[in-house]
Amino acid sequence: MGKKSVADFIITENIPLNKDNYLIRLKSPESLPPIKPGQFVNIDIKNSSEIFLRRPFSVFETDYKNNSISIIVKVLGRGSKKLTEVKAGEVLSLVYPLGKHFTYPSPGDKVLAVGGGSGLAPMLFLARESGLPAENMDIIIGARSATDHIDASAYNKYGNIYFTTEDGTLGTRGLVTHHPLFGELANYDKIYACGPEGMMKAVAREAKKTGVFCEVSLENLMACGFGVCLCCIEPTVNGNLCVCTEGPVFNINDLKWQI
Repeated sequence: MGKKSVADFIITENIPLNKDNYLIRLKSPESLPPIKPGQFVNIDIKNSSEIFLRRPFSVFETDYKNNSISIIVKVLGRGSKKLTEVKAGEVLSLVYPLGKHFTYPSPGDKVLAVGGGSGLAPMLFLARESGLPAENMDIIIGARSATDHIDASAYNKYGNIYFTTEDGTLGTRGLVTHHPLFGELANYDKIYACGPEGMMKAVAREAKKTGVFCEVSLENLMACGFGVCLCCIEPTVNGNLCVCTEGPVFNINDLKWQI
């Protein structure tokens, strides 16, 4: 894992994407180090007496020319709600870049990326950074309803984007694993997933049935980012590991999931 930094980033934009999701762009005071899909930042939530711990957010986009990064914040609790209220020009303290990234696909690989909820961000980041032609990258994005989805059309040039909704208001009705592409898993060389644990376990179950390489990015509570607070322990075949330092990306064969 590379060097970690603590820096004050200036917020340049805070854009509502829908009722629960916001795109926040932040500019670094210095040149950005390499940041890879699956890595995250830990953000100090300012001006809140009841929020003590930093909150982790996957990196969504990087702009090395302007030394800026973007994150997608989905309102899930007090910390994320407070973060969505920031304004351009304000400053946030970030610890970055944290964690281990996804294994990059090999040239010519056929890839399936599956994102749900806030797990959308690293999947689109991976699609952009994979180096694969769009026809080799299929992306399934799951949500409860059409109103929960964000506009991902800008990423059509990096892959084929498919939607699922539990209520059937957009794309395939049902969970991500109900999408017809899950009947064709043998056609893929690698599967990646990030989102709610139940979703990732369902994806992992199908990947194991087919024997396809699969990595998931866990969303355990990660307060410090350095493996000190022990908030994010995950049982693995190699013992209990800190997700913030040994993950958040894991091969499903290393996890002790009952699937």
